[in-house]
Amino acid sequence: MKAPAYRILLALAVVAVLAIGVLAVRHYWNMMVGVTGQGAAIGGPFTLVDQSGRTVTDADFRGRLKLVYFGYTFCPDVCPTTLTTIGDALDRLGPEGKDIVVLFITVDPERDTPEALKEYIGAFHSRIVGLTGTEAQVAAAAQAYRVFYAKVREKGADPDDYLMDHSAYVYLMGRDGGFLAHFPHGISPERMAEQIARSN
Repeated sequence: MKAPAYRILLALAVVAVLAIGVLAVRHYWNMMVGVTGQGAAIGGPFTLVDQSGRTVTDADFRGRLKLVYFGYTFCPDVCPTTLTTIGDALDRLGPEGKDIVVLFITVDPERDTPEALKEYIGAFHSRIVGLTGTEAQVAAAAQAYRVFYAKVREKGADPDDYLMDHSAYVYLMGRDGGFLAHFPHGISPERMAEQIARSN
């Protein structure tokens, strides 16, 4: 094969590999967060049970800004830190944040009963609503928010002795239920409050 022809084939192969890579990244992104004309496809219908034992749906929270966080009451550090940050951000907003509701959705419905959630969230802020449900209900809510979670148990450990590995983003949802922004673990209360104020 002549050198020029080899170079042309090599260039075409490189272009093909790059094109496949771009398509793969695009497919992965769409699969993880979804793309719609309105932005990221995060959020959607859910039916869960609040800390008082009342069945609620996403429609019950329409008309208010929402901070949505998935975690669990046995979480050793990430969840308490995040809920403290959320509470501090709400306090910083003052009257400007009076219509914001926080939804703490458990990824551990096996242990997180309404009673357990009520005791747990009471330590953080009065505007936090704890939500649980059946395994299927929680899985459906997590899927709507593109949240990953999985039970982690050490080999030989007691069946009740486990942790939950889970996504740690806080989602800011609009009054119509649409996705507005997300906050990573470790964000400061000041930054969170600023972002919420811009969306309010």
